[in-house]
Amino acid sequence: MTHKAGYATIIGDPNVGKSTLMNALTGEKLSIITHKAQTTRHRIMGIFSGDDFQIVYSDTPGIMKPHYLLHEAMLSAVHSSISDADIILLMTDINESFEHEDIISRLKELKLPVIVLINKIDISDQETVEKEVMKWKQKLENAEVIPISALLCFNTAKVFETILDMLPESPPFYPKEELTDRSQRFFVSEIIREKILLNYTEEIPYSVEVAIEEFRETEKLIRIIAYIFTARESQKAIILGHQGRAIKKLGIDARKDIEEFLDKHVYLELNVKVSKNWRENERLLKRFGYSIEK
Repeated sequence: MTHKAGYATIIGDPNVGKSTLMNALTGEKLSIITHKAQTTRHRIMGIFSGDDFQIVYSDTPGIMKPHYLLHEAMLSAVHSSISDADIILLMTDINESFEHEDIISRLKELKLPVIVLINKIDISDQETVEKEVMKWKQKLENAEVIPISALLCFNTAKVFETILDMLPESPPFYPKEELTDRSQRFFVSEIIREKILLNYTEEIPYSVEVAIEEFRETEKLIRIIAYIFTARESQKAIILGHQGRAIKKLGIDARKDIEEFLDKHVYLELNVKVSKNWRENERLLKRFGYSIEK
């Protein structure tokens, strides 16, 4: 029996729904989903295997103009994901224009199979969708163009079938039972960061990072100590809240999801540490798992 396997990389602007699609295609919650932009900071792989195929999806950070070393590292993850890909899923928003002509040019040069996904068609009309489909067929003549709603899982089965048709013949890259290339510690930090995105407003979610200091499993529970890094003292005060109420709620919300994810009782300790300009600090960014290219 012929086996097919390949890397399918999802790229696009922030907040177009890449994480929602990734989770829909893998059937697992591997990527953070919130209404806020720049949610995904790392490349996250989701592995979906069948008897005769394996698709390795990559959810990548949103394409943006970099303002910090952090953003440069995120953009680097996008470009390295494109280089590794067998298939590119270029995801767009029906209500937003894709302004990155450099990415379009690179996709043409690489001559990779490309699937353009026009997302959020559930909040649009048929005429607008048809115009957008025609526009993309002119921009990328050899691409498959599929209108979808990742949130409602509309046409996601068609996306999967199209990827399957495009996969090259190859043995699997990972054991069949593996779902991702990331560790439990990574997903714990992502759960905590997700709760920060949901519990705090304005600049706070974009100004913090989470690092797991201790992850120790015993027979009865898992003991986790995490540090939330902020850029300023004022941000630390907001994270803590009056008499520590805000961080207490954060801890309760995070622990509930972590216990569900790990299927075990969890002791979670959250600490807040100020590190000015951490988004420009190469040493700290490497500690947080970002790849810094020279």
